Amino acid sequence: MERPALRTALCLLRNDLRFHDHEVLHWAHNNAERVIPLYCFDPRHYTGTHHYSFPKTGPHRLRFLLESVKDLRETLKEKGSNLVIRKGKPEDVVRDLIVQVGSVAAVAFHEEATKEELDVEKALLQVCSEQGVAVQKFWGSTLFHRDDLPFKHISRLPDVYTQFRQAVESRAAVRPPLEMAPQLKPLPPEVEEGHVPNLEDFGMTDPSRDPRSAFPCNGGETQALRRLQHYFWETNLVASYKETRNGLIGLDYSTKFAPWLALGCISPRYIYEQIRKYEKERTANQSTYWVLFELTWRDYFRFAALKYGTKIFFLRGLQDKDVCWKKDPKLFNSWKEGRTGIPFVDANMRELAATGFMSNRGRQNVASFLTKDLGLDWRMGAEWFESLLVDYDVCSNYGNWLYSAGVGNDPRENRKFNMIKQALDYDGDGDYVRFWVPELQCIRGGDVHTPWALSNGALAQAGVILGDTYPLPIVMDPAWRRHVHQKPHSGGPAPKGKRGPSYTPKQHKDRGVDFYFSRKKDLS
Repeated sequence: MERPALRTALCLLRNDLRFHDHEVLHWAHNNAERVIPLYCFDPRHYTGTHHYSFPKTGPHRLRFLLESVKDLRETLKEKGSNLVIRKGKPEDVVRDLIVQVGSVAAVAFHEEATKEELDVEKALLQVCSEQGVAVQKFWGSTLFHRDDLPFKHISRLPDVYTQFRQAVESRAAVRPPLEMAPQLKPLPPEVEEGHVPNLEDFGMTDPSRDPRSAFPCNGGETQALRRLQHYFWETNLVASYKETRNGLIGLDYSTKFAPWLALGCISPRYIYEQIRKYEKERTANQSTYWVLFELTWRDYFRFAALKYGTKIFFLRGLQDKDVCWKKDPKLFNSWKEGRTGIPFVDANMRELAATGFMSNRGRQNVASFLTKDLGLDWRMGAEWFESLLVDYDVCSNYGNWLYSAGVGNDPRENRKFNMIKQALDYDGDGDYVRFWVPELQCIRGGDVHTPWALSNGALAQAGVILGDTYPLPIVMDPAWRRHVHQKPHSGGPAPKGKRGPSYTPKQHKDRGVDFYFSRKKDLS
């Protein structure tokens, strides 16, 4: 005997702003007569960050979110439904809708991993209990499902990524994406859709789009799926991803999936399915594997957040390590504004401020510089990234900053990037620095990375006055001297058409999270 359909299911959407492979909407459509997809602009997301009171959601992040919300509304309208939009705490909005509609029998949502989001879930459970409404929870943010992990309990999650990766690759399977119905059950007629706010509603102005941005893309599922189609099927760029992923300029040096993954505009399981299809129909190599390798890193940080809870936000980190961190606002402002006098650092920080995006390679370097060269509280950097990055993801952000600071899941001690070696390796001719630090644009070649080492005559010819038109370095490392005037070796993208060698997993060394920001061993 078939179960009677629920009258109305209310689906709270958070970081799952898509229609494809959406277990909450899939369940609601199959079990209810009416479905209310709901998105709440929670005022707690638009206050200050926890320790340093930076804007919690800055204008670049907010614009991308608004675009994603608008796109999902249009998609749901095409499916015979709509996205109901409200401003307010989700628990309060859900209570009001339950009372207004009267026929809500269940509230469904995807579970999250960190405290603020879990607090919302706890409040929702209380509201639903008071109102006599059932709760349906799902896990849908990762490549490998939480329930499929080859560990008896999340507390048994390895503290080294390699061990986690080897376990899931050999003993777990990725679930196939859900097949969604062509149409979604309609809203109850009495529910008003609500309007999509704009930046001005949050007291922000729309930031101008910088034409130099390496991520000149809009938010939303539609754009995410187009990006995958372009990167995989139209250009075959995925087949050379591992060779190009450390690029600095332009859209196509890496997948750029991270911003859409952060808001759930694209499903990691759908990416996996498309990779396997591409490997079957075109080619399987080191690069196609590496995309999945990065998605697994993303999973690892989310599961580590489940394991460690609020410790991922603690100054002493997962290792409870006592480090004498500084909180010098002058040094920090030089870093965040791109005025350190270290051109490679400054170029990356200026790109972040202007666009809300920074390359994987850049993130590794500016994080190392803040924590190791300046010795500043790593949470200052983590909260600044939280404010600005269009691809901000709480688990990846704090997991990576813990790692960079040496207080996270990290089996190796004293990791520190050499800023000048890194600059010469990955921006050997200085094109990226001149792109973002125009006051140095007349310094030719790799010399642009060490303007303090140039003669007065060379600086005068380039129109540079150190301490005036461009800052003197706020810190110097003796190890940098080895790389001054060194002839740079190639560290940029591979020539077009060149692909990596045939690949087996044993050949790689664990590096990376291109989808957020990663690590690399070439530090000296």
